[in-house]
Amino acid sequence: MTEFAFFPRKNGVLHVEDLPLPTLAQRYGTPLYVYSLQALKAAWQRYQDGMKGRDVLICYGMKANSNLAVLNEFKKLGAGFDIVSGGELARVLAIGGDPAKIVFSGVGKQHWEIRDALAAGIKCFNVESASELEQVAEIAASMDKVAPVSLRVNPDVDAKTHPYISTGLKENKFGIDIEEALTVYQRAQQLPSLKIVGVDCHIGSQITQVAPYIDALEKLIQLIQRLHAAGIVLEHLDLGGGIGIRYGNETPLAPAELLDHIFATLKQHELAHLQVILEPGRSLVGNAGILLTQVEVLKQNDQKHFAVVDAAMNDLLRPTLYDAWHEVLAVAQRDTAETTPQSYDVVGPICESGDWLAKNRTLTLLEGDLLAIMSAGAYAFTMASQYNSRPRPAEIMVDGTQAHVVRERETVAELFANERVLR
Repeated sequence: MTEFAFFPRKNGVLHVEDLPLPTLAQRYGTPLYVYSLQALKAAWQRYQDGMKGRDVLICYGMKANSNLAVLNEFKKLGAGFDIVSGGELARVLAIGGDPAKIVFSGVGKQHWEIRDALAAGIKCFNVESASELEQVAEIAASMDKVAPVSLRVNPDVDAKTHPYISTGLKENKFGIDIEEALTVYQRAQQLPSLKIVGVDCHIGSQITQVAPYIDALEKLIQLIQRLHAAGIVLEHLDLGGGIGIRYGNETPLAPAELLDHIFATLKQHELAHLQVILEPGRSLVGNAGILLTQVEVLKQNDQKHFAVVDAAMNDLLRPTLYDAWHEVLAVAQRDTAETTPQSYDVVGPICESGDWLAKNRTLTLLEGDLLAIMSAGAYAFTMASQYNSRPRPAEIMVDGTQAHVVRERETVAELFANERVLR
């Protein structure tokens, strides 16, 4: 099954499942985020197939896409959740997610967030510094609770990905130096308001090879052996998320391949009894969504042809932030007799030179045509802003022939509804 199987072209027109994209554009306007429910389920099933009855907990990394409808579907499928803020915790609780399947990551947890997570009864805090450990212990004691903790260790492993999404090197802000972890675990063991339950690492995102994961796992196993010698016994091992998807010509890593290597390595070291936690985000939602946009103006100068569309960097930040590639497809194929194919930069209307969605794409276009920005299910709407006082798009979830509005389009009035002028 191809990555875009749920966005097929029928009679020359792109669809989402069984609905033509022009129908959605006419009904809901553009720019518009469109998600395929069946694509979400298919991505989840790839992880289920890889589990093969082994003790694995999949905690969806919801920073990729935190729409309540997306969260609710994963909850129904049996997912736990990897959260990085109190707001994300509130979202999981709002859809009735099981707190006992929530892991709380992040380097700067605020006290109110720790309190809310303790009150909810989450599975684990992934603690990222010695200072945070003391704070969690103090807050738990003040609430007469015992906080379940693991340490997120930094294994100094290069994930071979973009530097902005690499998180497992010593120069990154994340985690505790693996050489210092034993000392911090021993401190945790001394604090009665803490319960040590696991060890955690996360080395980066958009990873397409097994090797970086196994390099990190081997380092974690050495730490686990040192912990065991010190009388510290763990219940789980969390290897984070990071499995990549196909944006252009990548060859994604199959969850089954990763899990087979993980359990083979654990078995070799007599650690297969540990529960394995994974925190996939992008690989569950990335190719389940697109950004639908309309061409407003075609213009050219001596150097470039530009397709100016109604979506912009405030709607999809990844290209200008990461120099990220998203495939761009014309929703309706045009005959070259109507217009000449050109190499276009696809740009938005925002007053920034960085406001672009794609560069040097060969397209056959007329003004008013629709474009689909593919692979926009992850780190797309969640990173959207209201820059230039632009309302954020609506989000639509499609199931077969049914379209469901899962977030209404913002109005201009809503942009400043909470603002006040001086009296």
